[in-house]
Amino acid sequence: MINLFAFLVEKLSLLCNLKVLFFGSAHAHELPTQPRGSSGGSPPPPLHRGDLLEVPRTLFTHFGVYLGDNRVAHLIPDLLPALTDDRRRLATAVTNGRLIAGCLCRRATVRVDTLEDFAYGSRILVNRADGAGSVGGGAKRAKALPAEEVARRAEALLGSFPYSLLWNNCEHFVTHCRYGRAASRQTEEFCECIKWVIRDRRSILVTGILGIISMLFCGMAASTTLPTILIPFTLWMAG
Repeated sequence: MINLFAFLVEKLSLLCNLKVLFFGSAHAHELPTQPRGSSGGSPPPPLHRGDLLEVPRTLFTHFGVYLGDNRVAHLIPDLLPALTDDRRRLATAVTNGRLIAGCLCRRATVRVDTLEDFAYGSRILVNRADGAGSVGGGAKRAKALPAEEVARRAEALLGSFPYSLLWNNCEHFVTHCRYGRAASRQTEEFCECIKWVIRDRRSILVTGILGIISMLFCGMAASTTLPTILIPFTLWMAG
């Protein structure tokens, strides 16, 4: 039981660390923006066309490319472009319902919004990793393209787009524009976390115990028995 408790604490600690990592890169610097409906305060520092912007969300970071004149190009899940060509409706801010529907249907749009709509009440971070070239490592490391080229590449991709939470998200969009090669640090970290959990033999014990508990409370049925057997067995084989 002590080992099991230590295992659960270790996994919880890992998830907390991932949450911090997902909140932005080490090369990002905060841009103090005014919250919706607020006024006054010092003006934010100037942004430059082609800057890569980050907005921390609950469990991930949203990315965009600054186009100048208070405009940001970003890829966001949205089902509406697949249903209508009405530009007036498409120009409205993406609601949570549209965003969730876009994720489920794997549809997105590369659109231009104001800084305020892009931030959606969160702080904006300006990524300054151009000098280091933060995509890839070793021989695969890519250098950032000129800022004007980054902005032009973003503008050329405006419109409806296929979407994948892991393989074609907003970070893939901005790294394609900035480095000429799509990549996502968040996806890589998530996959490493999954591999670490699978390789840890204690995951088999945890899933087995949870399966037995579900059988005790829900009864012996295919929906409880099969997962209790198959999930630990799959983890055992994969590990």
